Amino acid sequence: MTEKNLQIVLASRPAAWVEAENFRLVESDIPEPKEGELLVRNHYLSLDPYMRGRMNDTKSYAQPVVIGAVMVGGTVGEVVKSCHPKFQAGDKVVGQLGWQLYGISDGSLLQKVDAGKVPLSAYLGVLGMPGVTAWIGLLDICTPKAGETVVVTAASGAVGSVVGQLAKIHGYRAVGIAGGAEKCRYVVEELGFDACIDYKAGKLWADLKAATPDGIDCLFENVGGEIFDTLLGRMNPFSRIAVCGLISQYNSAPYPMKNIGSVLVNRIKMQGFIVSEHLPRWPVALAELAGHVGSGRIKYRESVAQGLAQAPAAFIGMLKGQNFGKQVVKLV
Repeated sequence: MTEKNLQIVLASRPAAWVEAENFRLVESDIPEPKEGELLVRNHYLSLDPYMRGRMNDTKSYAQPVVIGAVMVGGTVGEVVKSCHPKFQAGDKVVGQLGWQLYGISDGSLLQKVDAGKVPLSAYLGVLGMPGVTAWIGLLDICTPKAGETVVVTAASGAVGSVVGQLAKIHGYRAVGIAGGAEKCRYVVEELGFDACIDYKAGKLWADLKAATPDGIDCLFENVGGEIFDTLLGRMNPFSRIAVCGLISQYNSAPYPMKNIGSVLVNRIKMQGFIVSEHLPRWPVALAELAGHVGSGRIKYRESVAQGLAQAPAAFIGMLKGQNFGKQVVKLV
């Protein structure tokens, strides 16, 4: 056990784009668990777009991070000391212990995981919140029918990559949108999407029309902004949109969605959703995802930053689309 705990706290609220100065690396004593608590040494930290919203002091579905407090975030690690009857030293657990090496928990938000079947980091991605988000957004919100066309933005990312693979497994046509030829090749050749559009190629509308000759029946939206605006022009009557994220807008003023009139004209069903509000569906989702990952039907990729001190830079890079797959930070 190290002599000190390392933590990254929120130093200031970003005005627009997140900067390194908005974070501060601090040392603190390693806490001692009390009766009914346990101490976890985190092995991996998850970096996710929702964390950008928690840095703002605005009304949202969750409380903002307080200035000076440890940044929120999913973690997976090992119990090193336990005063809790349901956990013992050596247990591998996934939870929400934030941007720090060590964390105390009362066990209520921790789940034991099996480190022998998949790497621990997978429980922060394909077999964690991002994977469940993909499953719920596609199957519960979009509810596609066999043969329909599903389009997913940020298709090479932690959520989008699972959406497209699930779509193919369930008999839908999957079209991805990603930034760059390399990511699009991965989406089609490795993940098995039917097509992928490189929005950086400069001909989004033409490529979109070619890839969706029968229009779009289900849109799984992660990006927002101009891409979302363009996609709205290809939606079919009575199509559905699952609004998971709007990452292109998190660091700027809201984008005016000029084609929002398509929602009216095509009678589109559009629903935003927060995966933590669908907890009864998690066991069903995780059971299916685990089966697909175990059989190789669902593949995943990670971008791994080394060390807690690199978390701010990795987080900023993720917001700019520099990651490839799920972004995690290796802490050990």
